[in-house]
Formats: sequence, C-alpha cells, structure tokens
Amino acid sequence: MAAECAKAGGMSPAEISMLFDLGMLHDIGVSSTSIHQSLVREFDWESSQQHCLAGADLLKDFAPLARLAEPIRYHHTHWEQLVKCGIGKTVAEAANLVFLVDRVDALAASHYADGTLFSNTERIRGQIRERAGTYFAPHLVDLFLAASASEVFWLLLETRSIQTYLQEMLARDEPYAATIPELRQLAIIFSRIVDAKSHFTAEHSLGVAALARHIAQKMGISADNCDRIEIAGLLHDIGKLRVPDEVLEKPGRLDDRERLIMNTHSFETFQILRRISGFERIAVWAAYHHEEPDGSGYPFHVRSETLDPEARIMRVADIIQALAQNRPYRQSLPTEKVRELLLDLMAKGRVDAEITRVALEDLPAAIAAATNK
Repeated sequence: MAAECAKAGGMSPAEISMLFDLGMLHDIGVSSTSIHQSLVREFDWESSQQHCLAGADLLKDFAPLARLAEPIRYHHTHWEQLVKCGIGKTVAEAANLVFLVDRVDALAASHYADGTLFSNTERIRGQIRERAGTYFAPHLVDLFLAASASEVFWLLLETRSIQTYLQEMLARDEPYAATIPELRQLAIIFSRIVDAKSHFTAEHSLGVAALARHIAQKMGISADNCDRIEIAGLLHDIGKLRVPDEVLEKPGRLDDRERLIMNTHSFETFQILRRISGFERIAVWAAYHHEEPDGSGYPFHVRSETLDPEARIMRVADIIQALAQNRPYRQSLPTEKVRELLLDLMAKGRVDAEITRVALEDLPAAIAAATNK
C-alpha cells in the first residue's frame, strides 16, 4: 500500500523502493503474538511505541538498513505530534505514510478472511479521512484516497497478489552482496527478535551460536564453515516466530497438542532460510538441530550418516546451552549435572558421540561459550 501511494504521488523509483522496504520491515520490533494482536485489533493503544523503539534499535547500527531505523521509530506517532519532533521532512512523511497504511491494514484485517473487504472500503477510507491533520498528514491522506479509489488498490491486498508484488519488487532491485560480517550482524538482529519472543529463552540463540563455533573450531572445521555455523546457530530458532506465545511461555510441561505445535519450529526455520541465496547449507544445519543419530528426532527424521558434522554440532550446542542457561522456572544446571546428562544421551545414541566428547573434553569452557561468560 505504501508503494502504491508513492506511485500515485509520482515519487521516484528509489522513493517507492524505500517505502516498500519500510512497509516490509516497519514491525520488525514485534516478536510476541499479543503485540501483533493489538496491532490488528486496536487502532491505537497506549503501548504502541514500544515495538517502534525496539525496531529502530535493531536496525540503527546495521548499515544496509540503517536508513529505515528513524522512520520505524516514528511509525506510530501521530502527525500532530510528529511535526513537533524536529525530525526531517522525508523521515516524518515516510513514517506517517507507513502509519497510515498500517492502520488501513488493521481496519481491513477482519474482512480479509470472510471476503467482505470490498463492501467496506468506503468505511475504511472514511475512517482515515476523519483523522487527517491529527493522526495523519492531510496531504498523505489525500494521496491515500487517490490511490485507493481504484479497485486494483484493494485487489492487490489478496495473498496471491501480495506474493506476486513482492517478487516483482525484488526483481527490480539489484542483489546486495552481503559480506560475512554483515550476514553475521543480520543474523544477530534476527536472533534478538526470536529470543525476545519468550523470556524463557533470552539470549539462547547467541549462546548456541557461540558454542557451535567453539566446538567447530576445536574439531578443525574450516574457518568459512565456522562462520557459517555461527550464523546457523543465531538463526536456528527463527521458526519459533510462528509458535504462539502461550505455547512458548507455558511454564509447565506441554500437552500433546502443544508439543506438536512446538515441534514445527525447526521446519519453519528451514522454510524461511532455504529461500535465501547462499544459505542452502546454513538452512539445513539450522533446521536439523532436533535430529537424532538414529533418525528418531524431528521433524525430518534424518539419520546421522546423512547429517553434516555442522548439523550434528548444532544439536549438541542446543542441548548444552539449554541445560547451562538460567531459565525463569529453574536455575542453570551445575557443570557435573550437565556432564551426567550428556553422557546419558550419548549412551542412548541420542547425540553424536564424537562431537559430545569434544564438548566434554573441556566442559567448563563449552558452558562459558554457551552462556557468553
């Protein structure tokens, strides 16, 4: 919607591209299901600024996307307040346009599933028009009203149309050749989003990444693959963004239904990462962190003979980090208890024996890597 409004206003291809990117990433500070529900159900609410601040903080130091940090910071600020903030005109207008179309999406959300959107477009347009000068800049409201007068504007919001639009926008841009340090920094950003979703697993991804790299280096794995396994560790739980908060945050044992939901996260990780050019191996290593040597793991049931060493390292690193980390419902386990549990898993064939022995050679160092100490 932001891109279509930009086109209606005769903006340049670069401006259209920036607003499209901003529309894609404006809610990067949202991790929890509850915040997402507030975004959809309420036009405005008291805590709306929290995810704006979180999103801006995630991107402000990442050079390829840093230009989006300030508009994200202000994308839920009312226009009447925004003009008093002292920020530049370009940032203010970009932030406010995304706020406007974001609220259009919230107003339209209840109509997507039942097919009643077209009978409610004038009501939605009217609600935006009523907020000109307060929530939204009057000239941006006029831009939206001009763009949305066409049925095509609303037809583009259908799922299949959005996917086609996304592919067309991606095809117009030159591919960005990210360096390994940039990929690592981007992976850290996404690990922070994942770990923020549940206070049970704060900094889990960082710990898994550090420990996976530690073990890989001890095993003499190439420097390039040590870089890649660290990125895989940072991203291994990205699929948990699809898991409802009430499942992730449940303090007690999961029931059968909840366990099935939780067990989908590795597959979701694979689905997300496999689409990224150059991430073919990283996607597999990250997604296989619950696979067991005899094929009894989940969700792919891959046996050890078809698992890369890096994928097997990920499983061991994930287990050690979980045992060694403080959780809200328990303290971290003592080193000797961690050792005992690892030996038991190794005896039962549930973890790779060679990799587990490498970790056990200096378990205090492994735990220090896993807990960032």
